Amino acid sequence: MITVEEALALVLENSFPLEESEILPINQCLNRNLAKAVKAPIDLPSFRLSSMDGYALCLHQSNIYSIVDEIKAGDATNPSLKIGECVRIFTGAVVPDNADAVIMQEKTIRKQDTLTIETPVNKGQNIRLVGSQVKKEDFPLEKGQLLQASGLAFLKSLGIDEVEVVRLPKVTIIITGNELIPSSEKLTRGKIYESNSILLQSALIHQGIETQLISFTEDSLKATTTNLKKAFFNTDVVLVSGGISVGDYDFVKQALKELEVKEIFYKVRQRPGKPLFFGKKERVFVFALPGNPASTLSCFYVYVLPLLNRLKGGKSDGLIRLSIPIEHDFKSVEPRALFLKATVQNKTVRILDRQHSSMLVSFAMANALVYIPEQDILLKKGSMVETLLLPNSILN
Repeated sequence: MITVEEALALVLENSFPLEESEILPINQCLNRNLAKAVKAPIDLPSFRLSSMDGYALCLHQSNIYSIVDEIKAGDATNPSLKIGECVRIFTGAVVPDNADAVIMQEKTIRKQDTLTIETPVNKGQNIRLVGSQVKKEDFPLEKGQLLQASGLAFLKSLGIDEVEVVRLPKVTIIITGNELIPSSEKLTRGKIYESNSILLQSALIHQGIETQLISFTEDSLKATTTNLKKAFFNTDVVLVSGGISVGDYDFVKQALKELEVKEIFYKVRQRPGKPLFFGKKERVFVFALPGNPASTLSCFYVYVLPLLNRLKGGKSDGLIRLSIPIEHDFKSVEPRALFLKATVQNKTVRILDRQHSSMLVSFAMANALVYIPEQDILLKKGSMVETLLLPNSILN
């Protein structure tokens, strides 16, 4: 068994950006990663513009100016000002070539076509210069940049309508377990409703990834091997749920061995999720996740998510990690590292009840995981704990 830190390091060490890319309209590129750096086709701004509503001045010694014109945002006019003249100007409008500064209207007194300046004016004041945000042929966005709303708007402001992004990983899900039935069937003795397929599928959709295939297999070596063999076709990542422990009807590990999947690690000193397998067959990655739902989702967030981020061309190591004071005392005598469902609120974190690996109810209420290293530990209220924020966490 290896530590959490060793396991995560191995995941990152074996990760790489996918080589294939695609050119897409930028309105389809939210949360996608750039396949190559973007070159600016224009200066931004492409002209000197006013950052204020006010007056563009051709400076002189007096604080009295003659108003000779008006320029609105979008106007192409370029009046030639004489010393001591000014124009009424609005935010975003082109500053005349021979204007020296813009004074905000609140610092002036206007009487008909005469303007009195009430404060000193510095040359260049309130004028955004050509290329002050980005210069033509610079590379403002690097390869691997995650495109969020602000990035897409920035591209639009450069007149860019499409970009080259790394293609999304293809993921296949295999669900094992004779005890599992769909919710459309009547629940009978010994059976439980299957939920890990929607659990993993939803977590993937949240990352912008559509599942290639979801298959269900009975607990037998032949069926498990057959379904795994099919899963390796036209996919980048195979996620197996269940069947990876050491029970008499856990066949995933044996099936992976028969299919010559290279084992990178198996079993991590953690709770939940000890029987976690990570391996690779040629360029296809395999995670065999514990079948208990909370274990499945914890392992997905801690280990699978970083791999997916790297495959998409990103640089993130997964969930955002913060050091946050704990709201209450906490004692652990567990020799393994712990990932505990928790809520962050009012700048503190509270560990929730019902932490068992089979219980999703606490996960449904959580917006974070608290990581406790593998050691006996006694935390007093206010102690700082490493906290992993779950995707789209809303913190109060």
